Amino acid sequence: MRPLPASRRQLLRCGAALAAASMLGAPAIAQARTKVRLGYLHVVAVDGHIWTGLDRGSFDREGIDFVLHEFNTGPEIFEAMARGELDVLSAGAVISSYLALGRGRGFLINDIEIATAQLWTRPALGVNRIADLKGKRIATTMKTTAHIFLDRALRANNINPSEVEIVNSSMPAAVKAFITGDVAAVALWVPFNIAVREALPDAVKLVDASAFYPQSAVLGGWAARTDYHAGNSEVLKRIVRAWADANDYMVRNPAAVEVIQSHYRPSRPGDIAEAFKAQKLYSSREWKRLYADGTVMKWLQQVSDFFMTDAGVTGAVRASEYFDTQLYISAVG
Repeated sequence: MRPLPASRRQLLRCGAALAAASMLGAPAIAQARTKVRLGYLHVVAVDGHIWTGLDRGSFDREGIDFVLHEFNTGPEIFEAMARGELDVLSAGAVISSYLALGRGRGFLINDIEIATAQLWTRPALGVNRIADLKGKRIATTMKTTAHIFLDRALRANNINPSEVEIVNSSMPAAVKAFITGDVAAVALWVPFNIAVREALPDAVKLVDASAFYPQSAVLGGWAARTDYHAGNSEVLKRIVRAWADANDYMVRNPAAVEVIQSHYRPSRPGDIAEAFKAQKLYSSREWKRLYADGTVMKWLQQVSDFFMTDAGVTGAVRASEYFDTQLYISAVG
């Protein structure tokens, strides 16, 4: 976990947010201030809304002051929340795993991760196609978007996951193992593909998650500690409203990717544009319809079913119980 204390950069961003609010003719402080400890992954599909909302002053206008904690993997975030170190979190497909185990309540979806997961191999190690992976070692992070993608990619090519050796580690460690040649392939999520491309010009991306969309929609989103969710519904609604403002800006403004570029340096603009396109965004009103008609529940449940079956878990919490749709529906006009 890497906490981000108040810094000159954050203070400058806060000042910009106040200036933006002033230009909009809105009071700079319209709500009582609420400090919220937020854990997140530093990837566009997970924290793009956060940086956009901070830069635009969306969270500031709702009186939300985030204490930011950056993590490398979703499981690490949920473990920190279980220890009481976080109030809310933003992550990828891992929400469908831990929430199904009763580790919090979901309340907000960021996007559909269409092509954020990728499978990379090295011809030099004898892997030119997915069929060559039988009997090989593949690194990834279990219980994440990359894990569910790897399972689908293998099965789609008539390989049972039991016919390969899946090496579970944090994503930085998984990528390092691939670069050093300890494993023949890595199932990763962007932007870790950048490190692979730079270190191994001969590495090949065999497939990404877009090959299994829309049949296999994977959602990323926000969750809160169960006790925090129960006692802070108004605070969570304020987060939702601020998120909706940032989300609609991202949906309607093609330049949004350029605006958030500064938060992902030293990544190149092209890399961030690629990551931005790897997710599917809906307007806040479109999301409201998907919450209300049960589509979000269906997408969450199918991923939970995969994770619970893979882990041999029975009696898991259903998506209809672990995800609160009404909070979003009541907060978004």
